[in-house]
Amino acid sequence: MPHPTLLTGRVLRTLDDPFTAAPETALRIETDWGVVLQNGRIADIGPAATLRANWPQVTEIAYGRDLICPGFVDAHVHYPQTAIIASWGKRLIDWLNSYTFPEEMRLADPAYADAIATRYLDLTAAHGTTTVCSFCTVHPGSVDAIMQAAQARGQRIVAGKTCMDRNAPEGLQDTAQSAYDDSKALLETWHGVDRLTYAITPRFSPTSTPDQMAALGALWAEHPDCLMQTHLSEQVDEIAWVKSLYPQARDYLDTYEQHGLLGPNGLYGHAIHLEPREQDRLREVGAALVHCPTSNTFIGSGLFDMAGLMAQGQRIGLATDTGGGSSFSMLRTMAAAYEIGQLRGTPLHAAQLIWLATSGSARALRLDGHIGRLDRGMEADLTVLDLASTPAIAQRAERAESDWDDLFATIMMGDDRAVRATWINGGATG
Repeated sequence: MPHPTLLTGRVLRTLDDPFTAAPETALRIETDWGVVLQNGRIADIGPAATLRANWPQVTEIAYGRDLICPGFVDAHVHYPQTAIIASWGKRLIDWLNSYTFPEEMRLADPAYADAIATRYLDLTAAHGTTTVCSFCTVHPGSVDAIMQAAQARGQRIVAGKTCMDRNAPEGLQDTAQSAYDDSKALLETWHGVDRLTYAITPRFSPTSTPDQMAALGALWAEHPDCLMQTHLSEQVDEIAWVKSLYPQARDYLDTYEQHGLLGPNGLYGHAIHLEPREQDRLREVGAALVHCPTSNTFIGSGLFDMAGLMAQGQRIGLATDTGGGSSFSMLRTMAAAYEIGQLRGTPLHAAQLIWLATSGSARALRLDGHIGRLDRGMEADLTVLDLASTPAIAQRAERAESDWDDLFATIMMGDDRAVRATWINGGATG
């Protein structure tokens, strides 16, 4: 059995939800602490001196003033869009037609899908992300590619085959029956294997007929422990399109609810322009909303109401939404969430921001029993942040009045240079 590894430095502890408790008591930054990693799990956590005494055979890696955090959890991405990130000047529907659909066609080639999956996981690990929840393409091989790449790294991942049987190029369409059959076969192959989770994945209501939605709803009813991911109320013109396609629906959410696609394991990306009934139903069933701030500003979608929805008791995660989002970095995503909060008059505390990128997203994915915080028995996914990674950040850090002030500067100005190390399943990457 290999010797355990002790990481020492400043350690982020998650004690409570900073949206329901005072942020600075819900999360704490401990100085001269450590985390012991053994067999892919956190074996111990506490003051560094105590851990050294209790684990005499440990191999120590000292990170000094760096901050040891839970690994970042990105709750809504499209790994097939890696190569088209930051493409210019389109809103949602034009973005799909001009950039997304042509690129997704390329993943019909298994070799290309493998290359993009590997590139994507390399890029996200470099930015401190240890778990992602990804849409794939209509091609089953695109699911195999990302699952195999994650499995080889011992990485926890959620992914699913995107299903579309209308309003998409012919080469990206399946049928109600093939969507059910392919999704079921992929689910049976991957779900629950190692650290892999399958998500049933209708892209969104405009690209699925009622028959396909019903077929996927039936599959979810047969496998309720799976997640179901889709999009909801991202842009106002999208909502109008949904109303024209589903004239009998009470609202956008009802297009899912009518077909068995609303439930506690549901993940609804964006959710910017929600009606009161939609908010009530999402809260009642315990579904999760996923905030994608860089995407919402880059594609011009609108301003997510984090404070209002949290006050209602909604479950909310945070995500880059690669490649509609303009960055692979959860630090940049936290900064964008702060900026959107400012525009709505409800700025977020640094503790709330980093909680969203770790525990909050893990909770949204129903994985908070495994990842998202540093505690005994949790899986050993960690990110180590250098809080003085550039001259600009270092000079600001010198003026920091608290650990939270120190971290906030890195949240607002940091990038992959701030990621000192990423640990996945107890091993350092890169």
